[in-house]
Amino acid sequence: MQLTAQATPQTGARDADGMAVASFILGLVGLLVLNVFLGPIAIVLAAVALWRGTARRGRAYLGLGLGVADLLVLVALMQLDGTPSWNF
Repeated sequence: MQLTAQATPQTGARDADGMAVASFILGLVGLLVLNVFLGPIAIVLAAVALWRGTARRGRAYLGLGLGVADLLVLVALMQLDGTPSWNF
C-alpha cells in the first residue's frame, strides 16, 4: 500500500518554483519583521531552488538578495541600538 504519489520530474520542477517564490516572499516580509529568522530561510530556499534548476531564476535571485538584505538590516539595527531586536 502506497500513501503518497510517485514523484515525477515535473513535480520536482514545481517544488523548485515554489521554493523560489517562497524565498522572495519571506525575504520581502523579513525586511519588516523577524529578519533574524526569515533572512536565512530565504537564502536557503533560494539556493536550493537555484540548485534544483527552477524556471523562476529571477525570483530565486531576488529572494537571495532580499535574504542578504534582511541580515544587513539586522546588523545595521544592532549597530544603532546595540540590541538584536527592534525598539520602537
